[in-house]
Amino acid sequence: MTEYEIRVKGHLCGNWHDWFGGMTLQALTNGESRLYGPVADQAALFGYLSRIRDLGLELLAVNPLIREEEET
Repeated sequence: MTEYEIRVKGHLCGNWHDWFGGMTLQALTNGESRLYGPVADQAALFGYLSRIRDLGLELLAVNPLIREEEET
């Protein structure tokens, strides 16, 4: 399972937590929202991206999160 960070323009309130598979939601001071956490596979990732599209949110970035122990 890979962890991802997804950034969107605008703030999402915490009640969207379940809609995004339990990913952590964080409102950033620059007006963006950050969703991050484990994603089971690419199908699940595309499901989250489809939900972002369906909500009419502007997708800013999708990045895999690499843990330090994986780099060595």
